[in-house]
Amino acid sequence: MKRLNCYRMRMVLIGIVAGIVFGSGRAKADFTFGEPVNLGPTINSSSGDAIDCFSYDGLELYFDSMRSGGYGGWDIWVSRRPSADDEWGTPVNLGSPVNTGGKDTCACISADGLEMYFSSPNRAGGYGAWDIWVSKRPSADEEWGTPTNLGPIINGSYDEDSPFLSGDGLVLYFDSTRPGGHGSYDIWISRRETKNDHWGEPINLGPIVNTSNSEGYAFLSCDGSTLFFSGDPYEQVRPGGYGNSDMWMTRRSSTSDPWGTPVNLGPVINSSSSDAGPRVSPDGSMLYFCSERPGGFGGTYGDIYQAPIIPIVDLNADGIVDAEDMCIMIDNWGTDYSLCDIGPMPWGDGVVDVQDLIVLSEHLFEEFPPVELEPAE
Repeated sequence: MKRLNCYRMRMVLIGIVAGIVFGSGRAKADFTFGEPVNLGPTINSSSGDAIDCFSYDGLELYFDSMRSGGYGGWDIWVSRRPSADDEWGTPVNLGSPVNTGGKDTCACISADGLEMYFSSPNRAGGYGAWDIWVSKRPSADEEWGTPTNLGPIINGSYDEDSPFLSGDGLVLYFDSTRPGGHGSYDIWISRRETKNDHWGEPINLGPIVNTSNSEGYAFLSCDGSTLFFSGDPYEQVRPGGYGNSDMWMTRRSSTSDPWGTPVNLGPVINSSSSDAGPRVSPDGSMLYFCSERPGGFGGTYGDIYQAPIIPIVDLNADGIVDAEDMCIMIDNWGTDYSLCDIGPMPWGDGVVDVQDLIVLSEHLFEEFPPVELEPAE
């Protein structure tokens, strides 16, 4: 009977507010993380494995590995699955011409699946130690073409590494040791007007995100409002963390606003070992990263883990999701109030609307003790 009443209440509340006219805006909801789980021996090996990216349909997982069967040191591999509910399949090496006898890492696939940016050191035709390259293909069903160096505006005699492309394909995030930064590795961005234009002069992300230590492995949410990043386990790491290298997050109200003070993702995700390379699944439900924490299969950078991203739905923090939380959401209907903007992604979509109500209704009468992220020191 209680389950039936809960269901009726959900349907009634959704029906009452679904027809309300709502406005627009930007918001960033609160969320926390579940316990990390190792992806297991199909993906991970004793040779070391590091997460790169997903295809935008969430059915392809790209990662780096030194496992046997490759072309050199680090190669780029891909694992596929029929649907988001299926297990990841046996990884396949991307092969030549992407992988070489050297190191080829940090792949990032464009939203249309036609461009793949990656980094490689001392590859023929490069400008320095680590350079950023791009491989293209006519369609998502065809093989990747011969990689092209991004040229001297992006690459130079210093390291340029770990590229990440914004959802619209017009902003490129990457790590670099070039002059003008704040530490060993900093996060930089380059922009282009259209996908047919060349990349512009890189700009340092600034001292709020970058420090005198190492920052990199940037991941940008699809709406551009949330930036995840980490240090490099083998460089000097940012203070205020839990181990050798930690993962952090910063937010902004809109793409024209500055980034806020980064916060540590906390001790559920970060450990006393190195934790790096945060990546979020396309549906926003899962955080993936690599870690050298105990219990893995071993190797440089350790294993790839996943942890659920959980929206904080107890809006008044009284320990239970109930009618009071529903009233808070309805009172802020059509606004950009970040506390209530919890759907469809955990960080919201910029407006309190039926998407947020659906998420809240799925957790009615559940207990949700509040969990907060650790502030940066």
